[in-house]
Amino acid sequence: MRTLRIRQLAGIFVVAGVLSWAAARLWDTFGTLPGVPVAAPIVLALIAVALFATALSIRSRLRAQRERRPGAKGVDPLAAARAVVFGQASALVASLVVGIYGGDGVYLVMYKLDMDPRRQQAIYAGLAVLAGVAVVAAAIFLERVCKLPEDDDRPTGASGSHLHRTR
Repeated sequence: MRTLRIRQLAGIFVVAGVLSWAAARLWDTFGTLPGVPVAAPIVLALIAVALFATALSIRSRLRAQRERRPGAKGVDPLAAARAVVFGQASALVASLVVGIYGGDGVYLVMYKLDMDPRRQQAIYAGLAVLAGVAVVAAAIFLERVCKLPEDDDRPTGASGSHLHRTR
């Protein structure tokens, strides 16, 4: 499984932001501009909390297992892999959403802050951007918690050669 790449997430954010800003500007010439839903930052924040809680849970279970605490629950590798895939998918979608709401927010800040409803929309967009960044951070943290040691970090065998995974 490939790890998340910050450059890829940033690229998605920038492209979505520029396209969203341009679309908002074009859409506003027709007299209407779609609003930012109030639920957007809430849903993103809930996803960030779920990812962060999962990462903390897995990390504490791995620590208890390493320290050989009595009654320590192990971590199911399949469950950890599913959590990482959910985190990666969430980070990719959050990068897109952050770009979209970021572009809308920038447009609103540049041209529409004189109207009270648009000011509220800019606040919702800003909160959605912050919550989306939290999703990306939590996904990266979860990925780091679930990362397997590299082959070079593995203990050596009796013959002194490294043990390698079969692929």
